[in-house]
Amino acid sequence: MNRTLLLILCDFLLLNLLALTRWEQAEPPPVTKPPVPNTATNGPGATQGQDLVDTMKLTLADERLAREQLAQQLQTKSGELESRDKSLATLQSEKSQLTATLDSAKQASEELARKAAAAAQDASVTKERLAQIQRELDEKRRLAEQQQQQLATLEQQQSEARQRIEGLTVAVKVAEQEKQLLRETADTLKVQVNAERQERLKVQETTVQLAQGVGQLAEKSTELTKEIRDNRPVNANTLFSEFLANRVRTAFTAERKTFMAPVARAKESRTILVSDGKATYALLHLDDTTLNLRENAVDWSQVTASFMKDSYKAAATRLEFSDIDPRIVFLPITEAQVQALGAKVYQTALDPFKFPEAVLISNGGAGYGEVPFKLDPTYANYVRMDNRLVRRLFGDFSPSRGDLVLSKTGELLGVMVNSEYCVVINHFKATAALTLGTISTDAPTGPMFEALSRRYRSLPQRMQ
Repeated sequence: MNRTLLLILCDFLLLNLLALTRWEQAEPPPVTKPPVPNTATNGPGATQGQDLVDTMKLTLADERLAREQLAQQLQTKSGELESRDKSLATLQSEKSQLTATLDSAKQASEELARKAAAAAQDASVTKERLAQIQRELDEKRRLAEQQQQQLATLEQQQSEARQRIEGLTVAVKVAEQEKQLLRETADTLKVQVNAERQERLKVQETTVQLAQGVGQLAEKSTELTKEIRDNRPVNANTLFSEFLANRVRTAFTAERKTFMAPVARAKESRTILVSDGKATYALLHLDDTTLNLRENAVDWSQVTASFMKDSYKAAATRLEFSDIDPRIVFLPITEAQVQALGAKVYQTALDPFKFPEAVLISNGGAGYGEVPFKLDPTYANYVRMDNRLVRRLFGDFSPSRGDLVLSKTGELLGVMVNSEYCVVINHFKATAALTLGTISTDAPTGPMFEALSRRYRSLPQRMQ
């Protein structure tokens, strides 16, 4: 018998024996303790009875502990027995499956044997068929080799034909290019012939036009000379020399009455005559007259002005204040007075910014120099003079209000309103006018000077 199965059976029998035993009947009857006599002291007999009771208690406790341990072992053995029963059932099931598998394998083996017999029978037939197929394959291979050789021959012939075609194509392209070149050459020759014909006609027309233009060229030579002169800068020495020869003296007087005593002023300045193409004026800064806008506005009773050059003297009739800047004044002059003075009339500059420098003439001719200037986009009617770069060609001076500024073409550019800015004069429109001579009390000068003074004070600080 299998050893494992024997052990299982022994354990099973042991567990049944333990489970069927009635342990409560095997326990000794409980021992009743005799009553303890109530004595003052216990004797030896009492001590022995107490020891026996303690011994019995210990024995019962040991038996109870042993019983609990046996019960636990019994439970453990019962669990192991159940596990083994389950394992045995599993083994039995696997055995059944293996038996079924073995039967299936036997059936499959018999089926394979039958198929092997049938295959062996078919093999003899297939061998003959394979021999026939091999013979057919060899024949097809031989035919394929013959076709491959024929294909290689055809490819070689095709390559040779392609090379011949490419050669013919190149020859055709060369012929077409030569043809196109000949056509273009012929067209070019035609164009050249037509161009030469047109050129001859133009030469004939030009000859006629040249004959007609000789007279026109002679007429325009004067205009060209003037234009060249206008576009060529004039030397500063020349401009100053011209100024000295054409400057005009102006004399001003002013009178008014006060509580204390009459006030009288007189001043003489040098300036030039300027025209805008419509009228002629003597141009000055207000500080070059007996008037100014920095003092309180007063009522003048008499203001006069006159022009002098050599021995000629003429009286001015009116003093006008420019609408560009109230500090710039001009005196109208008639054509007869201009002729009598015999001074050159300067024109206002049509293109004042043609050159980056201007000629500044100080104090009516005390000195002059070339001064660079720049446009100031903030103040459209003014230019900023770079007085740090004054080329002092004559005299010792620094730019100040009232200095005249001429462009390099010899035209008037403007008048200095202070040591830095020059007002550009391009027209003679007046914002106010004062009739010279004795001033009527019905038209006092105070309100006019008050309005001009307000306009002056409204200018930016750097322009004052």
